[in-house]
Amino acid sequence: MADSSPDIPFYSSLVTEHIVPKGKDFAFKSWHTTFTAMAQRHPGFLRADLCPPLRCKDEVVKWYSIIHFDSPNHLEQWMKSSDRQHHLELSHRILQSYRFKSFTTGLEGWFSQRSGTERWGLGPPAWKQILSVVLGLYPIVMLQSALFNKLGLMASWSPALTMLINNLVTSTLLTLVVMPRIAKWMQFWLKPPYHQSSWKVDGLGAAIAIGLFGLMVIGFDLLLK
Repeated sequence: MADSSPDIPFYSSLVTEHIVPKGKDFAFKSWHTTFTAMAQRHPGFLRADLCPPLRCKDEVVKWYSIIHFDSPNHLEQWMKSSDRQHHLELSHRILQSYRFKSFTTGLEGWFSQRSGTERWGLGPPAWKQILSVVLGLYPIVMLQSALFNKLGLMASWSPALTMLINNLVTSTLLTLVVMPRIAKWMQFWLKPPYHQSSWKVDGLGAAIAIGLFGLMVIGFDLLLK
């Protein structure tokens, strides 16, 4: 059995898929060598691996790199560092696009499968996450509150215990039932492929969310009268 004592670091890695146009392999390898040398200067760096390229039929080459750090905190510090961000900006001249996946001890989250232009946490922009979560949370809270009040459930319980049970039920439904479906139905908006989504896609997704909010407000007002 592996020793899980807290003084033993939990290694964390970042796997990145680089989409390189054919003919730019040398430029990419030169860029990646410099990129790795910069990562080596950060605390906790262990090593970097570059896998053999995968040559595709659509005139691109996929390169997979893996960078290892000794802890999730050190990996996060490097990923947020200014020199890494600056060097990634230079890659736009070489790469067609890239996507990445980090392996740490943190929770993956509802949006962890997103691929595309890098954003911290592997999720869509914060405003999309907020709209999506409220889109799932609002009907659960309204229906749950109306149902519990009608049935008189927990009427004699203390406010603190009632709040705890309500939060457990809401969180369970949101995580296991509602959010996976919203992430699937709104995938075109939350998880655009490789490149940033266009303003049309962003606007369409936002319009759908706002429209659903309006319909739910009208529906719940009629239902609870």
